[in-house]
Order: sequence, then structure tokens, then C-alpha cells
Amino acid sequence: MTTIVFPGQGSQFLGMAKDFHDNFNIAKQSFEEIEDYTQINIRKIIFNDIENKLNLTQFTQICIFAASYSIFKSFLSKSDLNLKNINLMMGHSLGEYTALACSNKISLKECSNILKHRGELMNNAIEPNVTGMVALIGLSNDDIYQLINKNELDLEIANDNSPIQIVISGQKEELQKSKDIFLNNGVKRFVDLNVSAAFHSKFMIKAQEKLSQEIEKCNFFDNEIQIISNYDAKLYNDSLSIKKNLQKQMANKVNWTKSIKKLEELGENKIIEIGPNKVLSGLINRISKNFDIISINTISDL
Repeated sequence: MTTIVFPGQGSQFLGMAKDFHDNFNIAKQSFEEIEDYTQINIRKIIFNDIENKLNLTQFTQICIFAASYSIFKSFLSKSDLNLKNINLMMGHSLGEYTALACSNKISLKECSNILKHRGELMNNAIEPNVTGMVALIGLSNDDIYQLINKNELDLEIANDNSPIQIVISGQKEELQKSKDIFLNNGVKRFVDLNVSAAFHSKFMIKAQEKLSQEIEKCNFFDNEIQIISNYDAKLYNDSLSIKKNLQKQMANKVNWTKSIKKLEELGENKIIEIGPNKVLSGLINRISKNFDIISINTISDL
């Protein structure tokens, strides 16, 4: 059986999915439909970006979603794969929403509108340039957690991306204060991320509460496709649990390493990454070598 995975924020690039849009009617229709629901000119942002909106969280998320969704629909239309022989879907942060829309666990209309609100809420959650995120290369989740506790740093692990890549969130002053501590204790690279705020941390709690109210109004549907949740890296098939976990996602850690380990435990061995860039394929290879991974983000990948 096959697992489909979808990327999150940071995978975007100018012109993503344009070749699918220009060559597949179903991709073009997908873009048009999402634009109708959100009243955002997504294609203008992705294909031209004259106003430099693509990297603004307010627009980034809905743009990546539209690109990933259109690629997925094109892929289904041209492959032997269909929803009946897809066993499992999952995504990284924003990508979890894409997984839910592509697996028909939530309607495209409701998912598009939720992501429009999510981007706005995360963008405006806290005053710009007060908080931020840093990628730490070289140590595991447990190692970073111990360093944070030992040095009494007011920081949180936002993404456990792989055994050697952890993303932390916090106030910018605290992040800079921690730089030498991490680099002197096994971290090989300390990389400031170009984001508007400290995502997947306590700084998102108020925004999460507002989004949770919107998610509560949405209809979620049961079907045979299973989902591994970012929130706790566990396998779910019932819509109520999936919904409740999604409501807790924004202010909590993305458990990507545990999610891939869970996939490995289940005996899954074929993964197709669908969406811009090949970020997740690289992370998965660092977590386990037991997967046959295909990445589809251009027509040539088909």
C-alpha cells in the first residue's frame, strides 16, 4: 500500500505547480475553485509575485496548499493510483490540512477557508520581529530538550524534523542568547528561519483558540484512509479524533520523526511526496532508510 505525504511552510517557490496548471485542466480547475472560496488571487502570487506576497505567512500557506492539491489531483488523473489503494496520508504542519482535503476527510471549500484564516492568525499572532524560529542541525529532539532544560532557556521545540534537525521557537533575544550554548554543545549549524513569529509554541495559543473555534464548525468525514497526526504521531481513522488533534496543532510540536517511525512500525514502505520541493523526502531519508520514496512536484516527475 502507498502513503502520501504533503509539505508545509518553507517548501514554497515562485512558479510552483505552474506546469501542472498549464497542462492539466483538473489542476487549473483546482486553483480556480480555491481562489473562488478564499477570494485570494493565488495564481498571481505564485506565478508572478510582483507584490512579494509568497513568503508572507498570510498567503504562503494557502498558496502551498493550492499547489499541492492541484498536483495531487493531476497525479490521480494520470496514474493507476486511486483513493482506494492509498492506505494512509499525512503532512507536515500545513501539510496535514492538505492530507485531510485530499483524502476527502474535509471539503475543499472548508479546508481552503480554514487555511486562509490560519495564515492570517499565525501572521498576526504576535508583534513582528519579537519572536522567531531557529533550525538546529546535528542533535536529536532529546538532546536539544536536555540542553534547554539544563541551561534554563525559555525556548520550545517546535518541529522534530529528523534525528539531526530540530526547530526551536521563542523570543528573538532568547534565541540569540542560546546560540553559543547550542554551538558549544554539539549543534553544527544554528540557522535563523525567515518566519514572522514563533510557530508551534505558546506564542500561538490565542491564535490556536480562535482557529479551533473555526475548525469546530467544520464537517469532517470518515473513510478508509488513515491519518497520522502531527500532534501525537498516532494513527487515526475516526473524524472526531482527527478534528480534535487538528485543533491542538498550531501551538504544539510537530512530531515528524515519531510520525515516520510510526509509519515504519506499521510496515509501510512506499511513500509519495506530493507538493513543491522535496523537503520531506530528505527528512524521511534521515529518519529511516526503509522507505521507497518518490517526490512529485513537476510534470517530469510523473
